[in-house]
Amino acid sequence: MSAIAHTTVQAPASSRAVSLSRAGKLFLAVFLIIVFEGSVRKWVASASTLPLILLRDMLALMLVVYAWRHGHLRRHNKITAAMLAWTCVVVGWGLLQLVGGQSTPVVFVIGLRFWLLYIWFAVAAAAAMNEADYRAALKAAALVMLLLAPLAVLQHYSPPGARINTQIDGDEESVFVAVVGVVRTTGTFSFTSGYATYLTMVAPLVFGFLGARKRTKFQLLFTLALFAAFAAGALVSGSRTAAITSAGLLAAYLVGRLLFSKARNKVGAAAAVVVIGLLTALFAYVFRDAIGITQTRFEQAAAAENFTERVLTVLFGEPWVLDLVTWLGYGVGFGSNLATYVRTGSADVFALAEAEGGRILMEGGLLGFAYIGVKYLVLALGVTRSLKISIATNSPYALLVWLTTALAVVSWPALGQLTANALLGLMLAYALLVFRYPRFEIFPPRASRL
Repeated sequence: MSAIAHTTVQAPASSRAVSLSRAGKLFLAVFLIIVFEGSVRKWVASASTLPLILLRDMLALMLVVYAWRHGHLRRHNKITAAMLAWTCVVVGWGLLQLVGGQSTPVVFVIGLRFWLLYIWFAVAAAAAMNEADYRAALKAAALVMLLLAPLAVLQHYSPPGARINTQIDGDEESVFVAVVGVVRTTGTFSFTSGYATYLTMVAPLVFGFLGARKRTKFQLLFTLALFAAFAAGALVSGSRTAAITSAGLLAAYLVGRLLFSKARNKVGAAAAVVVIGLLTALFAYVFRDAIGITQTRFEQAAAAENFTERVLTVLFGEPWVLDLVTWLGYGVGFGSNLATYVRTGSADVFALAEAEGGRILMEGGLLGFAYIGVKYLVLALGVTRSLKISIATNSPYALLVWLTTALAVVSWPALGQLTANALLGLMLAYALLVFRYPRFEIFPPRASRL
């Protein structure tokens, strides 16, 4: 969003929305429940899980219905038509699996929730949200990052048995550690992958704030604090995923800042890159012990598994999956933790496969192969269009959002974990909003500030 400010043609203030719409309020409600439901589960009442999830899903569905009833989905006619066709295919295939005895009505309903609900939520949000909603959604993600970072630092330096690291019905033995005596931080989430996933989702948004034109000292200080929070949160996470994705996306932003800036702005872009590099080095020094712990985590993992094989498994699924795939599949939703809990009373492991690709193929059979093909087609189209926007606006923001979305769609356990599934919906919404507001400014001029 850096050079966006230099090429943006401002609309008159009177033509802009001046307050949050109902769609924006619903989006923020879903967002906040996703982020804080884990903290309620951990530190207040473990029995709150199901009510909060049901509330979250109901609000997401309300946003879809709102966008449909008020005609907002017509803004994305092609996407809406494609989603309707895909919905019919998934519902029809799920019914076929029921007839074939490969599923149950409960698993089928759960499958529709995992395969469809939050994709529809993303499409509806992108179609119905105005600029005020979009700006509020970005600032909400930033404010949450500012809150999560000190919490994660406190968790990192607290012993595994500390109250902040244990669940209300758990004990020290159930706390996931990076190395002996040092926890893998979770922030407000109830499990480590939730926090790592949030860090990945918020990374391009943080870089969007970095690249945005700052019009006041407060905006500059806010942006620096946000970057500091992101850097500290990633460094103390103890997560290999967070370490790799955060470092990779930061490198992509720095390269993009230089590559996409106008010729006359190259010097300023280079200076900004140097400053960000120095800040990163400073935080790496301050949290050098956390980096050492993460490095130890990498070494321990390398001794137990092949890193290349692990990456390939995350991206494409376990190698043995193809030997077990049937043409009809085991039932959409069958491999999710929710379906496993409904069927067995426990959700300690995924029923079919750990990796997203493996679950898709084993749940859907031929439909799973189609799903993977559709996903890669959509990602290719999205990344290509975002590249054109980045070139036109002289900002890497659009491309970074879609590169992160591609990573999320391919690797996040969205068909397995409830939180990852919902976070993917948020990520897709941010990605689609890039297309609707390609020249959007986080900090607009005062006359048109929302």
